[in-house]
Amino acid sequence: MDARTGKKIRLGRLVRPETHRAVVVAASHGVMSGPPAGLRTMAQMRSVLARLRGADGVMVTPGMVPFVEDTFTGRDRPGLILHLDWKNHARAVYTPGTDRRAEGVLAQLSDLEAVAAAGVDAVMTYLYVGQRDTALERAEVERNARVARDCERLGLGLIVEPRSALEGDDPEALSARVMATYCRIAADIGADLVKALWPGSAEAFAEVTEATYVPVLLAGGPGGDDARGTFELAERAVAAGGGGVMFGRRVFRADEPEGVLSGLNAIVHDGVSAAGAEQYLG
Repeated sequence: MDARTGKKIRLGRLVRPETHRAVVVAASHGVMSGPPAGLRTMAQMRSVLARLRGADGVMVTPGMVPFVEDTFTGRDRPGLILHLDWKNHARAVYTPGTDRRAEGVLAQLSDLEAVAAAGVDAVMTYLYVGQRDTALERAEVERNARVARDCERLGLGLIVEPRSALEGDDPEALSARVMATYCRIAADIGADLVKALWPGSAEAFAEVTEATYVPVLLAGGPGGDDARGTFELAERAVAAGGGGVMFGRRVFRADEPEGVLSGLNAIVHDGVSAAGAEQYLG
């Protein structure tokens, strides 16, 4: 026996072996940007997470784990993903000493031995590339490489969300050419899954997925008030070669999180159209 078996079993809880795709809900926004609408209070967190059983995985922060562990306990429950990083990139609230051109900082929230002991299936890290200070980019690559090797040693899955440090300043930051570059870097460092923003079109997203030889999960981004728009985005992502979705607000802020998850599962795993997925909404 070795850690490869542990990684395979853990990833098999998140990425369905029959489709090689996943539907993941990100519920960890608070550590980066403060209490989000829909998950502001403990009562809201427990209520919402109890309604996410249909997800393949749910991502939470280290502090949330003891309070919502029942979400992940038992058969037919979502896999447990831990948001491993804190960041202040693009934070809208209370950013003293920073400005639009600041490149931000990151910090790791837990050591991997403790993560493995807690029964976590996978962790997610950020990989910021393209900094004006190349020493920052080197530090980011080295940091992610250390996490990747630790995940291999401990049998943990690794999701990397690569981002351009110049988002908002450089119009090329979300181009297919740039995104394909940093998503491929993430895979080559050792990511089992890559999370990527929508680059604006299915054609651009296809360039990213073609260049990244591990499943690419589409990030939800802003929005989520319209379930039909969520379904259409998921359908376009899968048609462009995506390995599924990693949506947050589009699910946990929905009036019917269960229905949205059922529709997303139908699109991602069963090939149902966005229009067909609407049958799962009340």
